[in-house]
Amino acid sequence: MSGRLVVCPTPIGNLEDITLRVLSVLREADVVACEDTRRTRVLLDRYGVNATLVSYHEHNERERSAELVRRMGEGEIVALVSDAGMPLVSDPGYVLVRACVAAGLAVEVLPGPSAALAALVASGLAAETWRFVGFLPRKKSELAEVFAATETVVAFESPHRVAASLATLAALDPEREVAVCRELTKVHEEVVRGSAASLAERYAAKEPKGEIVLVVGGATAAEGDLGAALDALRRLVDAGAKARPAAAVVSDLTGVPANALYRALTE
Repeated sequence: MSGRLVVCPTPIGNLEDITLRVLSVLREADVVACEDTRRTRVLLDRYGVNATLVSYHEHNERERSAELVRRMGEGEIVALVSDAGMPLVSDPGYVLVRACVAAGLAVEVLPGPSAALAALVASGLAAETWRFVGFLPRKKSELAEVFAATETVVAFESPHRVAASLATLAALDPEREVAVCRELTKVHEEVVRGSAASLAERYAAKEPKGEIVLVVGGATAAEGDLGAALDALRRLVDAGAKARPAAAVVSDLTGVPANALYRALTE
């Protein structure tokens, strides 16, 4: 069979969540490109897979991609894995996939574990339309834009910043529904649901441990207007307008209070 890239999702915690198809590909691949060879070796040893591993991470993506594309061009099969979940989703892999597409090489993606999807379903919040934003931004103004989304928002967050991010949300909308999903599929898995205000207070008192996925219910239409208005204000300021006069203009056009816009912009 001609050379190709096979993107293989791996367990996000429980090693039994590997699929039979992924194991088959890992056994047959000429080389497995992985974020951390030591971590991937633990998974492979569990299932008796003897594969050739090469490191592929954020610091060597471009160099390693060129090498792997060359090997695929010579007919080899390359399996791509990350430490957990689906490669490219807040993990390395984008550069390699783009390089394969540019070179006309086949890219096959296998289904499998995803922390974002598991958290969305476990949250009990609306899943008809939702938005994944990767890791949450740190600036309050950028957080405000994310939380202004009218869709359910799914995001990764550091346990050290959960309380601060929830406090920002609580200041905007204390009753917004939130689920804090911790250590999904692992021994200490926990899903805590509640209002932004109650969860901000809970995690301010005791910092959570482990890997966290936040799921935030969508804003009402009026709250969602803040995000669009703030985006318009930021574009005006980037184009050279002074912040306060521009906030007044955007306020007149959108009905969002100028003070709220200016405060969100400068925080």
